[in-house]
Amino acid sequence: MFFEHPDGRTTIIPNHPNEDVDRGLLNKIVKHNLKMEREEFIRLAK
Repeated sequence: MFFEHPDGRTTIIPNHPNEDVDRGLLNKIVKHNLKMEREEFIRLAK
């Protein structure tokens, strides 16, 4: 899945059928790649 922040930051999160993204990997992507708080990511992902 491709995510783009309104300020232009982007990242890709793997999305494989029948597999969950590990919580640690998702938190790392959100904090380090997207440089945003979890709550903001959840709001934007809805």
